[in-house]
Amino acid sequence: MSNNLLKGKRGIVFGALNEMSIAWKVAERAVEEGATITLTNTPVACRMGSVVALGEKLNAEIIPADATSIEDLETVFTRSQEILGGKIDFVLHSIGMSPNVRKKRTYDDLDYNLLSSTLDISAISFHKMIQVAKKMDAITEGGSIIALTYVASERTFYGYNDMADAKSLLESIARSFGYIYGREKGVRINTISQSPTMTTAGSGIKGFDGLMDFSDKMSPLGNASAEECADYCLVMFSDFTRKVTMQNLFHDGGFSSMGMSLRAMNQYNKSFDEFRDENGKLIYG
Repeated sequence: MSNNLLKGKRGIVFGALNEMSIAWKVAERAVEEGATITLTNTPVACRMGSVVALGEKLNAEIIPADATSIEDLETVFTRSQEILGGKIDFVLHSIGMSPNVRKKRTYDDLDYNLLSSTLDISAISFHKMIQVAKKMDAITEGGSIIALTYVASERTFYGYNDMADAKSLLESIARSFGYIYGREKGVRINTISQSPTMTTAGSGIKGFDGLMDFSDKMSPLGNASAEECADYCLVMFSDFTRKVTMQNLFHDGGFSSMGMSLRAMNQYNKSFDEFRDENGKLIYG
């Protein structure tokens, strides 16, 4: 059901790939709530994913772009303003990828060239995106920028690897740029720390099924779904959150405030066996 929460607003959604993507859900809900949007992802993702179908469904133009390229980002903001007929009111950054995770490199055996790629794609692209928008004066006064993050930015989670470092940097960028952009243009910049969600990126993390089950048992409200995250993003894009900026906002069913739940403790008590490899060596992750 639509409440016209974003009626008349213009937005850009970075990162929609397929129906598993939180960005996909955000795009759908934003249009339902009255916004007009453009969609952008890498040229490869636009060819390989289902984003073309989403664009057709939402009557949203797709602008292929590499979010780590200043030139491509300039094109995204220039074309979006042309297509949508004015400055942009909201932007979603839903971009994250770790080549080290994909190649199964553990945190104590990282390839540093791959680490640079992880940071550039998953965090520095956020800074580039905001910097380009600010220099172009592409965001409306009081506009809203959101990036998606995860609690591994401040706590250690087995298997999350160098993506945890990227998320820490992402959140720092939101605070640092949030001060400057807020002071000068009233633009809000926040991050939403979402429950583990079975997206294409999330499913590549080792032990992700177990992580989802654990967090669901720990959280008094259970895990937040991609659809629920989309609703939260819409609230942050709306005029109802005009004074919220530089915040890392947990959207995780209460997980981030928990120490131990009864359900998680019961699951833990079922086995006290330590995890060892085929040679009997203790596995730390």
